[in-house]
Amino acid sequence: MSNPDQAAIEASPRLSKLQAAWVIARRDFIAVLFSRAFLFFLLGPLFPILVGGLAGSIGKQVTVQAISVEVGVAMNAEDNAAMIEAGDALRPQLGGAIPKLSRIVEAETDTGFDARAFLDARRGNYAVIVTGTPAAPEIVGTEGQVKRWKGPVELIAATASGAAPSSYPESSSALVASSAASERSNRVRTAQAAQMLLFLLSMLLAGMVLSNLAEEKGNKIIEILAAAIPMDSVFMGKLFAMLGVSFVGIFVWGAFGWGFWAVAEDGIVTITQTDFRNLPGPAVGWPIFLALGVLYFSMAYLLLGALFLTVGAMASTVREVQTLSMPVTMMQLMVFFLAAYAIALPGSALETFAIAFPLSSPFAMLARAALEESLWTHAIALGWQAVWVFVLVKGGSMLFRKRVMKSGGAGHEKRRRRWLGRRKTQQALTEPAE
Repeated sequence: MSNPDQAAIEASPRLSKLQAAWVIARRDFIAVLFSRAFLFFLLGPLFPILVGGLAGSIGKQVTVQAISVEVGVAMNAEDNAAMIEAGDALRPQLGGAIPKLSRIVEAETDTGFDARAFLDARRGNYAVIVTGTPAAPEIVGTEGQVKRWKGPVELIAATASGAAPSSYPESSSALVASSAASERSNRVRTAQAAQMLLFLLSMLLAGMVLSNLAEEKGNKIIEILAAAIPMDSVFMGKLFAMLGVSFVGIFVWGAFGWGFWAVAEDGIVTITQTDFRNLPGPAVGWPIFLALGVLYFSMAYLLLGALFLTVGAMASTVREVQTLSMPVTMMQLMVFFLAAYAIALPGSALETFAIAFPLSSPFAMLARAALEESLWTHAIALGWQAVWVFVLVKGGSMLFRKRVMKSGGAGHEKRRRRWLGRRKTQQALTEPAE
């Protein structure tokens, strides 16, 4: 048969539950992956990132040019040179605290130079203008700018007139890599960033499970599958198919983000105010942390997807599916806040609850991987989450049989046998006689 739905149903009498789930997973994975809707789904998040990165890069350039102020010196040629030389000598020690000094040529040739009129004319990008002499400088500018640059200008003038030392002693340094308090504080940043990324990916991608189920409920395909394959296998297959599609999407977005970072790194850092290269290493190390991130994303996705499938089983129309999914989405947001707040209370009852509660467990345990070195707790947590995936899938399939198929286990089996009997009769009638 060329129809994958019919092929899956026809093969179902000879398949175990696990094999039937694999058939559904393969069918849904290929159907979604090669659909036009999935292509547009992949492109959707890329446009805001592209526009945001370009806007940040342009915004940074504009900001740099806008805030790059200068201090003009309007003295005689000799004093101007002394002030600029003093500023250049001080800048290595004081950095940005020393402004860039620019010579105003008109003041060197015009004895009646008026600094106030020059500033009112808005000629040049000068914050203030320094007149007089290095021994008695006068700063001309607005009140705020004068207060800001008064100290640096006086230091430059003192250096230019010889009142300040012309050389500075070399200091020695004794550095430490980090302290215990600073190390944990830095790792909290990594935990928070990982939780945020996990939450965004799971919420963005888990909706595909709900939309897929709603579509097949609308065109009755799900009822055909349910008549031939156990609903546990159908739900489990759909979950893992959408998980595989999600990994494809993450790979595409990751490859695009990697290339985009290389091109617009400064713009991205300007928007987020975070240089991700400087994120502190997690307690378990980056390789194990990334592996745990993949596992906890899978569990968060399967748990949320199973919950969405259960919601879909409770709804009788596509509109009801969309309406009932809103409380689940809001609940997941509250769960994220719970796990995020638990970071600040290690070892508390709140953190224990966040780890034990299935929907918040992946977020809380991923944060713990960034903060604690022990690994055995992750094996227990992953097993606990897997149990709840099975429970939610089982509950969702039972609700679907009772509400959509209008039958329990025995009624479902009778309906399945009648369908298979009709199918065999049709095949016998259509086969040519020998």
